[in-house]
Amino acid sequence: MNPMKAIAYLDPHLLTASKLEVFEVPRPVVGARDLLVDIRAVSVNPVDTKIRRSRGGQLPDRPVILGWDAVGIVIEMGPDVRGFALGDRVYYAGDIMRPGSNAELQAVDHRIVAHAPTSLDDAQAAALPLTALTAWEALFEKLVVSRSEASDILVVGGAGGVGSIAVQLLKALTPARVHATAGRPESRAWLERLGVHRVVERAGLLGDESAYDAIFSTTASGEHWAKYARVLRPFGSVCLIDDPGPIDIGAFKMKALSIHWELMFTKARFDWHADSQGEILRQVAALVDNGTLQTTAGTVLHGLTVANVREAHAVLEAGTAVGKIVITRGGEGSL
Repeated sequence: MNPMKAIAYLDPHLLTASKLEVFEVPRPVVGARDLLVDIRAVSVNPVDTKIRRSRGGQLPDRPVILGWDAVGIVIEMGPDVRGFALGDRVYYAGDIMRPGSNAELQAVDHRIVAHAPTSLDDAQAAALPLTALTAWEALFEKLVVSRSEASDILVVGGAGGVGSIAVQLLKALTPARVHATAGRPESRAWLERLGVHRVVERAGLLGDESAYDAIFSTTASGEHWAKYARVLRPFGSVCLIDDPGPIDIGAFKMKALSIHWELMFTKARFDWHADSQGEILRQVAALVDNGTLQTTAGTVLHGLTVANVREAHAVLEAGTAVGKIVITRGGEGSL
């Protein structure tokens, strides 16, 4: 079987250790429900940097291949695949327990895949899957934001990758009054362009007593935890996607508040309603193609190279990214 190239590593490491390199690895084995995708573009997420620091490879021919956002072309399909054809252009966020998308080819369960938005190029589309799935599941499966009744929703980190999609989904699909935090002038300007009801300064008190029905906390949850209990209305709820460390839930009990965690990878990892992710991505593509949702692609790096992957990780770890960082295949030195 012909090998393929991938950007990967063997030992967990800090970025300064320079252990990312190009490996030749076996071509992915296509399972009964899998698509084999020729990768055209990927985006980089904080999870990439977390996994790089904590997970190691097993053997030189089985290094850790990062990447959990991709756009590409279907070149092979398993016998149980339905709804796709060879040559289809698809997008997805993948499965954290399988090799990632920083490679020439990737095998992925077709149930968590959808046809890519036709109105976006590869880079623009690659920015969407992980953040859109995270925001959708948090808002409509965990917080259960009403599609018909008005409510006050606070998005903490509203200008980030996940927050930006969450704000847009709330504006497009619900009558909610959307409040969002911003820490920099450019973040405030972006949220104002998205039409939020109110931009909240990150260092402020987040709002008045019992100001919100729900909070979607995408960052700094531990820092704001005590404030959340104060600003939520009785029987309100908060959904987290970060790791806040030990938290005091005493004040949450007094208001009968509920706490949820959202992890986009849970469905694929436990085979729990995995097909719902394909359906969410189909709906997101339709919203993009009718002009309702905007891509959050920011920086586009041309060439899936070690240098570009390292640059993307460095920007994420420095906290200076504006929008998603996308890497396209093609160009000098690319896989």
